Amino acid sequence: MKQKIFLAWLILVNITVSAQIKGVVKDSITKEPIPYVNISVENENLGTTSEENGAFTIHVSEKSKNLFFSALGFEKKKIKISKGMEVYLKSMAYQIDEVVISKRFETRQKEIGETESQILQAFDNGPRIDTKFFPYFPSYKRTKFIKQVVISTDSKIEEATFKIHFYSVDANGFPGDELLSKDLIVSVSQGVKRTKFNVTKFNLRMPKQGIFVGFEKLIVEKNKLEKTISDPNTNTTQIQKTYYPFVLYAAQQRDFTFAFLGGKWIKQTKQNQSEPTEKMTVYEPAINLILTN
Repeated sequence: MKQKIFLAWLILVNITVSAQIKGVVKDSITKEPIPYVNISVENENLGTTSEENGAFTIHVSEKSKNLFFSALGFEKKKIKISKGMEVYLKSMAYQIDEVVISKRFETRQKEIGETESQILQAFDNGPRIDTKFFPYFPSYKRTKFIKQVVISTDSKIEEATFKIHFYSVDANGFPGDELLSKDLIVSVSQGVKRTKFNVTKFNLRMPKQGIFVGFEKLIVEKNKLEKTISDPNTNTTQIQKTYYPFVLYAAQQRDFTFAFLGGKWIKQTKQNQSEPTEKMTVYEPAINLILTN
């Protein structure tokens, strides 16, 4: 069945914005800039991304609040907004586990994550990381490797870039450790696309606890499209800034959903916990996985 696409603009406007903060994020050891750092105002839906040269600009309403910095391979850091002009992140020391390379045959293939809803909507989700949970089933034993990630997007620019994250499941059921040691930064072409990204080089297996796959929009200049909006009533104009791509979402019935927002993972659950069969309607990223043997 052909999927129907609807664009739903979620414009995040804070009319109390009173300050623009500019800064740069660097490696504390090498002093080199760190690109594509997730930067957010603690406990708020405000954030941005550092550019390739580590520079960032963020609009805030109160300088007394905290900024939260998160980047793969570096320790997370929280500082006062007033001290955000030059930020140094400490690289993390990874304990490298022994990597066992199993022979792949790729004679079988299974796509997982298909949803009942055929209507997809595009939301401007800002700097947050939205995830989709893939539970493990015994039938995956014969196709245990993750071969490709399939993501549906909408973009009005060419080569719009974003991050894909893979998370284990922690003891509380939240997204846990990142399963990659380096950022997976990919790009999509203009238009409404269903793009497949090959991840076989990472030797990812489907964990028996399940896996979270996340989409992170990068709020950087190369992803920005500006449009002048005129108001005939007030005879004024303003510049509307939009960052692409938009990930597409489908409305689904789920017990929970997770998003990384304001420096922490937020779990949304159904309100009535006394009804075990009751689920809530959430907008889930249109992400599928292709498994192989």
